[in-house]
Amino acid sequence: MRRALLALAASTCSGLALVQLGSANSTQASGAGTAPPRSAAPAPASSSLARGRGLFVSSCSACHGISAGGIAGRGPSLVGVGALAADSYLQTGRMPLPSPRAQPVRTRPAFGPAQIDDLVAYVGSLGGPPIPTVSLAAGSLQRGQSLFALDCAGCHTIQAQGGIVTGAVVPSLEPATPRQIAEAIRIGPYVMPRFGEGELSRSDIDSIARFVQSTKSPQNSGGWGLGRIGPIPEGMVAWLLAAAALLLIARLLGERTDDAPPSPEREGSDTA
Repeated sequence: MRRALLALAASTCSGLALVQLGSANSTQASGAGTAPPRSAAPAPASSSLARGRGLFVSSCSACHGISAGGIAGRGPSLVGVGALAADSYLQTGRMPLPSPRAQPVRTRPAFGPAQIDDLVAYVGSLGGPPIPTVSLAAGSLQRGQSLFALDCAGCHTIQAQGGIVTGAVVPSLEPATPRQIAEAIRIGPYVMPRFGEGELSRSDIDSIARFVQSTKSPQNSGGWGLGRIGPIPEGMVAWLLAAAALLLIARLLGERTDDAPPSPEREGSDTA
């Protein structure tokens, strides 16, 4: 009887154990069935990359290739240019170009802000430098003016109004943001030279960006600003205006002398 009771208890415990094991397995199975949807949901970065890839294939691959490796005679490779170059060209509307040989000029962006973010994320995923950060407060206005006069004013003029060089039109920096200024310094768009860390440090870029921002609202305490075209043209205009004023004064004085009545002594001598 005792052995029979022990066998019955053992079989009961075994049955309960099997029931618990089956319940645990079913719970794990159900959990495994629901977990993949949560983990399979794309992260925002992955979703942005996917959208950027789709936009690139539909809008950019005709010149840069499906894999962004470039196409000879159409567009360069974008592998390694980083988010820095993509953000610079897309934010300023310089891309896409109307033709491969056209100069990239600033215009209205062809994509919306969200689309630009997606494209920048995709191109940035191909390797290269990130978007730079600029701190105007950390820059020196005096040093920025000195650096700009040395490295930039030869093309952009000292007041950053732009100009003309061989084979290109130099744009005005009036609409450029501090970040766009930093991006242009690092990538050297079109015929502009590229300045690396060894030539212009991050602190130098902060100073240049601060000076360029100051040219947008200058204090023309000297009087007539003449569009801030520079001291030499302004001096030429001043001389031309002065010469015109002198000629006008001379003309008025000459007319007054011719119209003056003859003196009495002259009338007497004529009568005699």
